[in-house]
Amino acid sequence: MEALLSMTLLALAVATPFWYPRWTLKRALARPLPPAALRTLSEYIPVYDRLEPALQQQLQRLVVQFLHQKKFVGCAGLEVTDEMRVAIAGLACMLLLNRPTKVYRPLHTILVYPGAFAAPRQEIGPGGIVTDARQTMLGESWTDGRVVLSWDDVARGAREWSSGHNVALHEFAHQLDSESGTTNGAPYLGSADNYRSWSAVLSRDFAHLRHEAWTGNPDSVLDHYGATSPAEFFAVATEAFYGKPWQLCERHPALFDELRKYYRVDPRTWQDAPVAAPVIVDVPAVPANRSFAWANW
Repeated sequence: MEALLSMTLLALAVATPFWYPRWTLKRALARPLPPAALRTLSEYIPVYDRLEPALQQQLQRLVVQFLHQKKFVGCAGLEVTDEMRVAIAGLACMLLLNRPTKVYRPLHTILVYPGAFAAPRQEIGPGGIVTDARQTMLGESWTDGRVVLSWDDVARGAREWSSGHNVALHEFAHQLDSESGTTNGAPYLGSADNYRSWSAVLSRDFAHLRHEAWTGNPDSVLDHYGATSPAEFFAVATEAFYGKPWQLCERHPALFDELRKYYRVDPRTWQDAPVAAPVIVDVPAVPANRSFAWANW
């Protein structure tokens, strides 16, 4: 009898780490978002009310899972509110609609600062001399399961959705990028054919953006920060895809199509088309020292 009891306890000890998280998640998903959370989604995702009802329900379910599984930490004295949690979760989960997903499985913590924050960096000068420095940041995405965000800039991205500048979409695009095993501008695409098409289109448009940045051409749909690396190009293109879909499709139709295939949505259906063919002169919607980063830069 004692042997049977011991075996039963051992089996429970082994099984608990597997079934308990599933059980708690199932319980969480059974509870819908409260009305206040739905109002937050509508406020911080200006296109939310234009989503099809099925997509709204899908987003709500993804948000519930995100909130259940991720930890939010306030930094520099910030108290993270439910409104902040729901807003960030909603923006993160916009990138997951219609896609099979583990809801950012490697991610466990979102650190939130009240505004732009200083991050330590090392700079290599002439002769290979390394000096310590601090860089002002709006957000960071790390491959060790952390995302860092400036709340002021998350809120600004919501107010200025159509500017194509959105720090939350940017950093969570980096998280998707890293799912392929490395953060290099090519997220997991599923097949060799998809990678070939992706590489051909994005490498061409990346080179074009680098030329625009080098010449100082202001007439661009894409933020010139995307010219700094393929990873940043993918994140910047994601911002434009959701914030300026009509303009991106007009100027970069092949890039728009690659992103549409990857994200499995068409944001043009959530926004009215411009009344005329757009002539865009990008004025940064964030300070001139706008700076994002991803780990292992």
